[in-house]
Amino acid sequence: MTFDDRHHAFIQALMVRGPFSEDVCKTIFRELFVDRPGNEGTYFDFLGALNKELDFVQMEVRACRNQHNGSTFYGLINKLGSEEAKLGTRYSHSQITFFRAIMEAIVQGPSGNAKISSIEALNLRVELQSQQQSDGVTSQSPAGSKLTMAQKEKTLTDLIADKWLSHTDDGLISLGIRTFLELRNVFKNLDIPFCDVCNEAGIKATLCQNEECTVRMHQYCAHRKFARPDVPKLCPSCGAEWIL
Repeated sequence: MTFDDRHHAFIQALMVRGPFSEDVCKTIFRELFVDRPGNEGTYFDFLGALNKELDFVQMEVRACRNQHNGSTFYGLINKLGSEEAKLGTRYSHSQITFFRAIMEAIVQGPSGNAKISSIEALNLRVELQSQQQSDGVTSQSPAGSKLTMAQKEKTLTDLIADKWLSHTDDGLISLGIRTFLELRNVFKNLDIPFCDVCNEAGIKATLCQNEECTVRMHQYCAHRKFARPDVPKLCPSCGAEWIL
């Protein structure tokens, strides 16, 4: 497939307005390539060819699931950028520290619900960070200064608008699709149990009924796994009944 302005337009759309749902991405593809058959194979061939070119600049069009509803999204990600680098163009170090505290509170909850209230988020204790000066004296970095409540509220609003966080249907705060796309390596560092089916971090997931068992599955993965009549609805590790 020869690269032309249509490929650049697709990438530009993801950069400026993405991430997009799979349906939106396929609609953009069909509108750009009206001269090609709109079948599934052509679309995925297009993504494969696109990523082959993007690999030279360490970027990738990546798919991920919204763990709250199972829908698939696509976004353009930097494969080398750190958490600080991906957030740092818009957020201060203090705001990134606040975001990380929210993310940890969401993903480390024992129930697998993966959400907290706005009040809980705003009341999270954010540790100040210090820096070592050349003379050996430790001083408080201006970037590590505490955010005021008003600054926290503004940061929370911005993080939701930028899709790092999102509102759930019941009005709570959860991780946004951009976090699922771009910060999956951070989940590994936080020791989040992985889904037994897809091997992705089981942040919003169903836990085994046996409290001594660590198995968890995304709801959409469990439904797919147990859809076959020959697969018993049992935990693959301890054998406890798995309730969908």
